[in-house]
Amino acid sequence: MTLSAARRINCKCIDYPTDETARIFNIQRYSLNDGQGIRTVIFFKGCPHRCPWCANPESISGSIETVRREKKCLHRAVCLNDVDECPSGALARIGRDVTLDGLEKEALKDDIFFRSSSGGVTLSGGEVLMQAEFATRFLARLRRLGINTAIETAGDASAARLLPLARQCDDVLFDLKIMDEKQSKEVLHINLPRVLKNMRLLVANGIHVIPRIPLIPGYTMTRENMCRVLDVLAPLAIDELHLLPFHPYGEPKYSLLDRPWQMKGIPAPDESDIAPLRLMAESAGYRIKVGG
Repeated sequence: MTLSAARRINCKCIDYPTDETARIFNIQRYSLNDGQGIRTVIFFKGCPHRCPWCANPESISGSIETVRREKKCLHRAVCLNDVDECPSGALARIGRDVTLDGLEKEALKDDIFFRSSSGGVTLSGGEVLMQAEFATRFLARLRRLGINTAIETAGDASAARLLPLARQCDDVLFDLKIMDEKQSKEVLHINLPRVLKNMRLLVANGIHVIPRIPLIPGYTMTRENMCRVLDVLAPLAIDELHLLPFHPYGEPKYSLLDRPWQMKGIPAPDESDIAPLRLMAESAGYRIKVGG
């Protein structure tokens, strides 16, 4: 969905779904990132964290939101401010509730691509752990059908929520961001000690964890931060890291949602910026993939 500059209008807030349903805001098909092969990535709505560089600001609120694209508006004298009645599509709803059966049916539309490419389904967000019970049941269904499964998570939840879900995954794409405990809490609202404890727990339980480090100028893209990542990973049986360079592609969404873009004017790092950090990780013995 292309998001052009617009302004947010009064939203219709719907109670968060039960364990029988989930709230998502996008299904991205034919993705070559976020896991092996051709993947269908399902984006769950709601996130407790506040990363300044977030590329999906529409994922943060757990509520279904209504926005207006000003360029599409016909500016009629009478406007009902109703998504279902808008003739031009200027009004759009971000987020919808899905059932287990309904989401399984949508995911299986791509089954032929999963089979031919060793691909599968990845649950992303937002933060999928906010709807962990539903996600666990959903991935269990896919695994019974022989479909490869993965989640992308910051790992900042109770082990009781994380571990059952991770056990339904072929891969857990585990984000490691700011490695200073105080800064991680103040800037991102992330409990770093719990995150690191959870990552160790997953590895100890034989779950395939792939750490992913966003390379964000001014936050994580430093030798010191990379050293802390490597120190944490050194005792663990992990041999692959993903480096995710910052990009500004999410900026137009902030205008749509009438939120400030805190990374304004910060350019994406180029290969020469990334190379020293990549070399550090490779020298420590890791296979590196740049990008998801």
